Amino acid sequence: MSAPATADRYVPGLRRRRLGVVHLVFFTVAASAPLTALAGGFTAAYAVSGNQGVPLAFLCVAAVLALFSVGYAAMSRHVANAGAFYSYLSRGLGRQAGVGGAFVALVAYNAIQIALYGLFGATMSDFVGELVGLRMPWWTWALFAMLAVGWLGVARVDLNARVLAVLLVVEVIVVIAFDVVGFGRPADGVVGIEPLLPATLFAGGIGAVVAFTVASFTGFESGAIYSEEARDPRRTVARATYVAVAFTGLFYALSAWAMVAATGSADLQARAGEEGPGLVFGPLSEVFGPLVGDLAAVLLLTSVFAALLSFHNGVARYLFALGRERVLPPTLAVVGARSGGPLAGSLAQSGLALVVVVGFALSGADPMLSLFSWFSGLSAVGVVLLMTGTSIAVIGFFRRERRAPASVWARLIAPALAALLLFAILLILVGNFDALLGSDPESPARWVLPGMVLVAAVGGVAWALRLRGARPDVYAGIGGGATAPEPVAGAAAPAVYRRRAGETGPADWAGSGTVDRADTAPDERETAVFSMPATPEVDETTEFTRPDLRD
Repeated sequence: MSAPATADRYVPGLRRRRLGVVHLVFFTVAASAPLTALAGGFTAAYAVSGNQGVPLAFLCVAAVLALFSVGYAAMSRHVANAGAFYSYLSRGLGRQAGVGGAFVALVAYNAIQIALYGLFGATMSDFVGELVGLRMPWWTWALFAMLAVGWLGVARVDLNARVLAVLLVVEVIVVIAFDVVGFGRPADGVVGIEPLLPATLFAGGIGAVVAFTVASFTGFESGAIYSEEARDPRRTVARATYVAVAFTGLFYALSAWAMVAATGSADLQARAGEEGPGLVFGPLSEVFGPLVGDLAAVLLLTSVFAALLSFHNGVARYLFALGRERVLPPTLAVVGARSGGPLAGSLAQSGLALVVVVGFALSGADPMLSLFSWFSGLSAVGVVLLMTGTSIAVIGFFRRERRAPASVWARLIAPALAALLLFAILLILVGNFDALLGSDPESPARWVLPGMVLVAAVGGVAWALRLRGARPDVYAGIGGGATAPEPVAGAAAPAVYRRRAGETGPADWAGSGTVDRADTAPDERETAVFSMPATPEVDETTEFTRPDLRD
């Protein structure tokens, strides 16, 4: 055993062992917002493209994302970090790629979260105006939603999961009811299989279909963000990711098919453009009564709110991870004394959202045509770029960590195929960006907005290079989940940690031997992330003194 050493600094950690597989599934699927995708995304895809192969497109994209999930899940068993893509890119492609990816992630996830405020505000304003005649500006409703999201964002993460569970279950029931109506009362008298045929998908407008389809999946990959708070993250994140991909892909394909059946193939494009969400609410009202149709409209709002909350939590954890490693100001690593969640990150995200929403409100820009369309399209490009890079990072990680157990399929073949297919999807997204925006193909926005993703990536790499020269201690800790030591007083009982084969970061250390809290083994403590004085080899132990527990 190596000589005893002292742990010099408590490293902020999120409250551990709070979330199981089901909790993570709620976070990931809620981010995709099934009812919002059905009433908004599907109708837009049919209206813009005129292509009725959307159900098959969902199955194809789900297959690509399943390939991505193989390597993503394999790496999640060895890396537990709230930075998710940031930490994966750092460990697989290097620190500069990691910080570049972190900046892209912050742009992409902030963009979709703030975009949803535009959708929520506009939808709520129209709904209340039609229901009771009260006309209020969209931004007032957006601010009300922001207050609720901000309050929940600083609460315990398991409370957030319960709220999302209730909202998600109810909206899924509504989507299932629509599917039953569509298949039970087809407009053409029979449910055709044409939407599932390749000839239908490749008939024309496939680029726009793929763009809308990929955008509808945004958020499925967010399980890794909660890995530090999960029970048994080596298994939980992987299982939740697989469940999210399978459920979302099959459920969306079925619902898109039901929309074709309920509307009729001849009138689908025209009615989708004219009625929008009415394609969903109309059949529900006809079969179950106007009250159910109105209830579905309300649940569309709760669907958007659930997605707002899910993405808010994701951004807060990215900011926490970057603050903890001092890539961004360390104050962002402050956690709540009671909640154990990323308090400063949550407040920072709410502050940014407030500034952007107020800016759009003062400019008089349309919340749907500008705020929602621009930012949601920007987010889709950023997330696909991150997934492409992460697939390559998986290969790099397992080449560096040869002792990390993983099959050839998981560490090489699946991520390589995923990287190629995701890059192709990225090109399709950028090439059809005007379809996502609903704008003129000659509009500068179609190139400026995707260009912002590239600017974020380059800015992140430049920032990493600056850290390498000016703050080498910070640069050395990028992606590791810990910071450089700083003296702290008040140590408790010693504990012995052993490094297992293939495990490299502080979050990978499992305790053995001494306990320092009543009947609690070291690997089961609420916070067990520390800066280490040295990194031992595999099967070597390092004894150190643990500082007092803090929230």
